[in-house]
Amino acid sequence: MKKATRDAFGEALLELGKINPKVVALCADLTGSLKMTAFKKAFPERFFEAGIAEANMIGVAAGLATTGLIPFAGTFAVFGTGRVYDQIRQSVAYSEKNVKIACSHAGLTLGEDGATHQMLEDIALMRALPNMTVVAPCDANQTFLATMKIAEINSPVYLRFGRPKWYNFTDPNDKDFEIGKAQILRKGSDLTIFSYGHLVYYSLKAAEELEKENISAEVINIHTIKPLDKDAIIRSLMKTNACIVAEEHQKAGGLGSAIAELTAQYYPVPMELIAVNDTFGESGKPEELLKKYGLSIENIYNTAKQLLQRK
Repeated sequence: MKKATRDAFGEALLELGKINPKVVALCADLTGSLKMTAFKKAFPERFFEAGIAEANMIGVAAGLATTGLIPFAGTFAVFGTGRVYDQIRQSVAYSEKNVKIACSHAGLTLGEDGATHQMLEDIALMRALPNMTVVAPCDANQTFLATMKIAEINSPVYLRFGRPKWYNFTDPNDKDFEIGKAQILRKGSDLTIFSYGHLVYYSLKAAEELEKENISAEVINIHTIKPLDKDAIIRSLMKTNACIVAEEHQKAGGLGSAIAELTAQYYPVPMELIAVNDTFGESGKPEELLKKYGLSIENIYNTAKQLLQRK
């Protein structure tokens, strides 16, 4: 079954509104796209439309946080990180305001809107900020859980999710889901595939194909990119001694960079990065774009076989 992660965000936001009167929502003229309409209708006094003024939205969210409220500020990733980086840095991260920056339409799978909107640098921007938690769930079920969980964290959070209907495969009632804790979705011994977001499903499918050739791939969902679950990552690498990082982001500055920094310090292993290679995207169908830019199931599979020759 497929379901858009943005749909799950909207459902979770509505649920939070019902159970926590401190939760408020802000949007920058994209209420329908962010699936925030249900919250707006249910709690009109707790919804603030900023218009096409994302910098103002972040400033207002920071102000609301000073009163003890829990603001969720929603827009597209390209606007919610790149356009307002200064406001996030000064008014949210530096000041440690309890603001949840919820951004959809991230990555190549935004699709037809093209390069100007396909934000591929947001993880790099957000994980570089002190005090910022960075979360990128892998499917709709996990997006619902992540949205609920980040409301419990009294600090800035960047929540990344997507536009298209995508493969929905995790347990909606996962009691073990925890911000900051990696998920081993498939155990293996020959190499580890680390991923987040839409490419987790592709990583699992690639592991299934590798198994047909007696190659055992461990698949770990790093849904929380910051803080990174160092223990889980190093523990897996001490077992497999090789890894791939697959992400819908630029190679520079994303999860691949974070894990490379970690392994260089504690446990160097042969490593390959599957990500967008220093280029912008283009308009197209989501899965066709992933294939063109080297982020397909086949690419993960082929890269794994090449990686094993380096062990």
